Amino acid sequence: MNTLIIIDMQNAWLHGVTPRFDKTNVIARIRHAADYTREHSGQVIFVRHANDDALVGSAGWEVIQELPFTPGDVFVDKTACDSFAGTGLLTHLKITGAHTLIMCGLTTEFCVDTSIRAAASHGFDVIALSDAHTTGDRPHLKAEKIVEHHNWVWSNISTPANSRVMVRTTSEVFGPHF
Repeated sequence: MNTLIIIDMQNAWLHGVTPRFDKTNVIARIRHAADYTREHSGQVIFVRHANDDALVGSAGWEVIQELPFTPGDVFVDKTACDSFAGTGLLTHLKITGAHTLIMCGLTTEFCVDTSIRAAASHGFDVIALSDAHTTGDRPHLKAEKIVEHHNWVWSNISTPANSRVMVRTTSEVFGPHF
């Protein structure tokens, strides 16, 4: 069973003031991945970050409307970059028998990177969708280069013997979508 984890695709960060690299295409690819996962009896997990900019229950905290959810989808709420820290995500994944996690979302260098590394440390195989994560420009580096850098890091990272991280495009994992 495929397990797709969509990280922090929320109004506060995608429809706010910070432009996001390739936002429209990233959203379309994540939607394709979610639709495919549901059609093939996989599970879709939305991770939502809560802080002062996205208070629980506020419009900013909600997942963007471009990524509609269905009754079978799971929601995990967090307050740290690590989707596993202080959440029930690990317990849920163990109960459902997940082995490979397909991960995507926002932001590349914070919550996506931290969650990918944590998943591998917890013994999961991870597929990082190379074209389905995004970020904004930083004072020292453009968003496109941050995405490129992290795809390279994830392709070359050392993981525990019982896990691995693979970097694939959305089309490689889920077939063409456009």
